[in-house]
Amino acid sequence: MSNYPLLFSSIKIGSMILPNRVIMGSMHTGLEEKKGGYKKLAKFYAERARGGVGLIVTGGISPNREGVTVLGGSRITSWLHVRKHRLITEAVHKESGKVLMQILHAGRYAYTPLAVAPSAIKSPISKFKPRELNNYGVKRTIRNFVRSAVLAQKSGYDGVEVMGSEGYLINEFITIETNKRKDQWGGSFENRIKLKQKNIFYINKLSLI
Repeated sequence: MSNYPLLFSSIKIGSMILPNRVIMGSMHTGLEEKKGGYKKLAKFYAERARGGVGLIVTGGISPNREGVTVLGGSRITSWLHVRKHRLITEAVHKESGKVLMQILHAGRYAYTPLAVAPSAIKSPISKFKPRELNNYGVKRTIRNFVRSAVLAQKSGYDGVEVMGSEGYLINEFITIETNKRKDQWGGSFENRIKLKQKNIFYINKLSLI
């Protein structure tokens, strides 16, 4: 590994110390939506931790019902969900691993009639036209992001990863092609980036990002 001399050396990220620089990126296995799937998912992640992965990132978990990718999709909005997620964190920690939960709001990519977005612009990959969030809805969504981060903390995760790319909700607010708003959440770049900034600010205060 002469080309990557630091790959297997430890690194400190915030208050977290990783044994190496190997990261398992976020991927959705589909187990999140299956009956008993979290037990299988816990075993899946534990095997990766046992194999020496320095940091694991879960598949995308929605902060509310509107943000799931499909009907019945994975979300963390209550203590009922916390109990399921503890199966994952306890299994990974038993193998001395570290795991982050990815918070993902699908935005207009949600393949459900509940889809919401900064503007009511249909995605080419979904048959559902999203509902445009009003000002209250935007603020409620920010609170939902923060709530999901708090619940992730209660679940035992070592931190969270906030999905802000690949065309999902946060990205939709930032990009002028999908954000045609004329209020405080649209128009100038400073307004379009505001949703992301507020999410990061409040979640960072929890020392989870």
